[in-house]
Amino acid sequence: MKRLATLDASWLAVESEDTPMHVGNLQIFSLPEGAPDTFLRDMVARMKETGDVAPPWCYKLAWSGLLGRLVAPAWKVDKDIDLDYHVRHSALPRPGGERELGVLVSRLHSNPLDFARPLWECHVIEGLENNRFALYTKMHHSMIDGISGVRLMQRVLTTDPDKRDMPPPWSVRPERRRGSKTDSEASVPAAISQAMDALKLQADMAPRLWQAGNRLIHSVRHPDDGLTAPFTGPVSKINHRVTGQRRFATQHYQLERIKELANVSGGSLNDIVLYLCGTALRRFLVEQDELPDTPLTAGIPVNIRPADDQGTGTQISFMIASLATDEPDPLIRLQNIKTSTRRAKEHLQKLPKSALTQYTMLLMSPYILQLMSGLGGRMRPVFNVTISNVPGPQRTLYYEGAKLEAMYPVSLIAHGGALNITCLSYDGSLNFGYTGCRDTLPSMQKLAVYTGEALDELESLILPPPAKARAAAKPASTKPATTPKKRTARSRKTPAAGS
Repeated sequence: MKRLATLDASWLAVESEDTPMHVGNLQIFSLPEGAPDTFLRDMVARMKETGDVAPPWCYKLAWSGLLGRLVAPAWKVDKDIDLDYHVRHSALPRPGGERELGVLVSRLHSNPLDFARPLWECHVIEGLENNRFALYTKMHHSMIDGISGVRLMQRVLTTDPDKRDMPPPWSVRPERRRGSKTDSEASVPAAISQAMDALKLQADMAPRLWQAGNRLIHSVRHPDDGLTAPFTGPVSKINHRVTGQRRFATQHYQLERIKELANVSGGSLNDIVLYLCGTALRRFLVEQDELPDTPLTAGIPVNIRPADDQGTGTQISFMIASLATDEPDPLIRLQNIKTSTRRAKEHLQKLPKSALTQYTMLLMSPYILQLMSGLGGRMRPVFNVTISNVPGPQRTLYYEGAKLEAMYPVSLIAHGGALNITCLSYDGSLNFGYTGCRDTLPSMQKLAVYTGEALDELESLILPPPAKARAAAKPASTKPATTPKKRTARSRKTPAAGS
């Protein structure tokens, strides 16, 4: 057995019927040319016949009950995994459209995982129009974060379109990094040793963490400082209690468009992503006459995993930035966002890497305590919305000759945060996945439309005329994972709608 890290265990602690803590990945493939009618049936059969299940796919909780998850969270190897349960084959009525796929993914993502089994499921979905199929995989957040999840699914893919007889994702073992330590055993001596090491590290880092806390307190007293602190965002429509059913929407842009805007504006790609999301949220709330007078804030996960680390588990820190939703002028809104993210980065960079995990727990502990105490969605949120940007593979990939057309992240939400926006780059595109509460955000798919229109508007405002012409000439997007029948006339982008 191996013990869960504190941050990983926290995702188990806040799990509830209304807030399942799993994340997912939706991949859209086109069938290889000349594929037989039994291609997917045969592929699923091979997937289930694999005799070797690698970590973390083979891990299950040592004690699956609520008390065991809270008091002694630990993994053990399941030596008798039922792949017929974990690997499922579904079909949409042909020809399945993007809306139908969105409805199915929304429903699948709403169902909690079985804690008595390894905490993952893989769904092969056939029947998509244009000779395509989908692969939806979900796994508990205590096992993976966004970065490790993408790498986990990428291990099995290839750049060779002619390669066949490929293993399924759960049979590929990660490469161990040089100098990496083995996982600690879930034993009393090991627990005591880890606790002593943690206490020593906390004692060493206490002055730095104290300084970081003081900077946050100072920013609350002096808002003009530019550093956004926890609990400074307003209570908005997206910050109430949630139910267990989810909605899922997508949007798909050429990465080059986003990078060009970042370059011209003097900001980063993440600044443009935050601008697009903030602008879409502003319009969404204005239309419902629920725009707060103070700006919404975004909680932004920051990867602290080494580039060559193929391990799983959660290795992220957090920063909080303003979305400037109170500012009607688009260019001033963008400038305010750039200032806020710059100050947040400076604040995080003042901490040594060895203190980032402790700082993350310090910053996230109010959020976790809100959820565990039942106060989430009943008081001012730590931040209003989670927005993350996960780097993915930038080359065209294949599985069994099937071309991977697009990848979309499907994330989690919790009480007090009914919306999560996660971006994933792949092969020259940036794919947005919007995960929301079905009951709290009944018109959530509008956010995908408004994001595209915000992109068009920003291009018209800051790009020089020749660049505007090039942007207009480029295809706005390929078909995303889930598309309603109606398209917006201006942007031509096709958002997904989980009904």
